[in-house]
Amino acid sequence: LPQKIAVEIFWHLQLTPKDVMAFVSAFPCGSGVARFASSVASRRGVAVARRGPARLAATVRAVAASPATGAPVKELLVPAGPQREAAIAEAATLPSVTLTELDMQWVHVLAEGWASPLAGFMREEEYVQTLHFNSIRTENGIVNQSVPITLAVTDEQKKELESADAIALKAPDGSTVAILRSPSFYVHNKEERCARTFGMVDKRHPYAASIYESGDWLVGGDIEVLQEIKYNDGLDEYRLSPAQLQEEYKKRGADTVFVFQLRNPIHNGHALLMQSCREQLIERGYKNPILVVHQIGGKVKGDDIPLQQRIQQNLRVLEEGVLDPKTTILGIFPSPMVYAGPTEVQWHAKARMNAGCKYYIVGRDPAGMKHPATDEDL
Repeated sequence: LPQKIAVEIFWHLQLTPKDVMAFVSAFPCGSGVARFASSVASRRGVAVARRGPARLAATVRAVAASPATGAPVKELLVPAGPQREAAIAEAATLPSVTLTELDMQWVHVLAEGWASPLAGFMREEEYVQTLHFNSIRTENGIVNQSVPITLAVTDEQKKELESADAIALKAPDGSTVAILRSPSFYVHNKEERCARTFGMVDKRHPYAASIYESGDWLVGGDIEVLQEIKYNDGLDEYRLSPAQLQEEYKKRGADTVFVFQLRNPIHNGHALLMQSCREQLIERGYKNPILVVHQIGGKVKGDDIPLQQRIQQNLRVLEEGVLDPKTTILGIFPSPMVYAGPTEVQWHAKARMNAGCKYYIVGRDPAGMKHPATDEDL
């Protein structure tokens, strides 16, 4: 979109700061349009700060209310007691779909409200808006959602399920984890999805591979989750939900929260960025900024460091005082890695806004990878 047209849009339509920032979020930060939009936002009272040594990082203030939607985060877990017991009994009578490991991770994300206001797997309208605009339109306005959260089924499964009013969702071990209500089916345009999400259609991309291998239909609908998602791997204590994290901020007396996401161990550059961000926030007048060191807990590509080792290394960093344990929360974010570059970074930041974080440290290439054909950075 030429900058000239952006001028027409912003000034002649007199967009609000919220509208301007929705536009900014849809474009790479380096583009002329995004730079112009940021300057417009700044003049209209929206704070967009970029700092960091040698452009290694950008600290961007979350201008929307926390959570990202301006409304309370909605967890999708059915309350324990008679209501849950009735839902479990109902699920036993329903046709079912067995989820993949990846699907289960998205159920976890949805259940705890990381993707709020999404109430389940995307219906076609939400899916198309996400692909084309990196956002969805809700009753409360436009909300960033840059990564599709979908459930794929095969032709045979669609024929079995399309007349059902509800579907039971089963974990790979056969246990029933959720009910999907009022299912709607639509074509899974895999190549378009990959092109718009990754900017490429190569089937060797790790997340693209899972898309191409999945069913030719997508089914959307609200979900009711029937049990807390646990992994029993010794790390569940670090898998704090948005609600649990916000309780922890209160306990620690936080007056602001900043977050750094990793899918690898903390190295010296990471530590410098986190220390520097805290110093900058104190310079801005905050008294007790709390840091969330947030490891990706979902599926990662084969050459990324396994989660167990990452957490062990992070604990040693805290023990040695590189980061202050009193002002640092170590957590695990249940989302899988999509490897969609800046598109995915928007998802990472929006999800943390739902957890009450106000500042997000963006590293050099936090969601990127090498092109599988050329070995060049995507």
